[in-house]
Amino acid sequence: MQTPVTAPRQAVAMEPRTPAVSLQDVVKRFAPVRRGADAVVALDGVSLEVAPGEIVAVVGPSGCGKTTLLELVCGLTDADAGSVQAAPAALMAQSDLLLPWASALDNAALALRVAGESREAGRERAGALLQDFGIAGFEHARPRELSGGMRQRVAFARTLLAGRPLLCLDEPFASLDALTRQEMQSWLAGALSRDPRSVLLVTHDVEEALVLGDRVVVLSPRPGRVVATLGVDAPRPRRRTDPELVALRERVFEELRT
Repeated sequence: MQTPVTAPRQAVAMEPRTPAVSLQDVVKRFAPVRRGADAVVALDGVSLEVAPGEIVAVVGPSGCGKTTLLELVCGLTDADAGSVQAAPAALMAQSDLLLPWASALDNAALALRVAGESREAGRERAGALLQDFGIAGFEHARPRELSGGMRQRVAFARTLLAGRPLLCLDEPFASLDALTRQEMQSWLAGALSRDPRSVLLVTHDVEEALVLGDRVVVLSPRPGRVVATLGVDAPRPRRRTDPELVALRERVFEELRT
């Protein structure tokens, strides 16, 4: 079950200028996959910050520790070295993980039910958000009756309704076809402009990172290290063909190649 994750161990009182996320020289190792082998170092000396209200996208090759980074921020695993501080976070995993027997409305309201709200109050709040998200008329549909893009909107509504100041998004559109993915990226940019949150997004899609992010952090192959941080100053809404984004895309790919 995909439920919003709070990390009390790492949660800090957020002052206006306190970063929503602060990682300093973080190292994460995993046990060896076979006897006699060395431990697997997933992240090695990673430092990054997410300012309040900022969207930071993290890109890098497969296996470089992007998902592990989100797990550290959400308190699902501990660092072996370095420090991790983060605001209370809600995690949206790669799969929408909607409950197949529940309606779109009840799936969206799940975070509210977990928090103790009544079914009626949760449905009322979730219904208003689903209407804003373009799901009006499908509130009582089961996940199998929804398109991929609609399922992701329901999952994102559930993540927002958790009420956490920090959203951790793990490849949220990876399972969608190319056209739907572009549509969902534009939709997500609009949703975040209406309801700003601090966001840490990990993705394999460089263009997605540039369309959505205020900054893009590039990780090396495993063990993941920060090899570049690029600011994205292009005005919103952004298009993939914007000259500034095209130039930044080439810079990101150059960093990934080297």
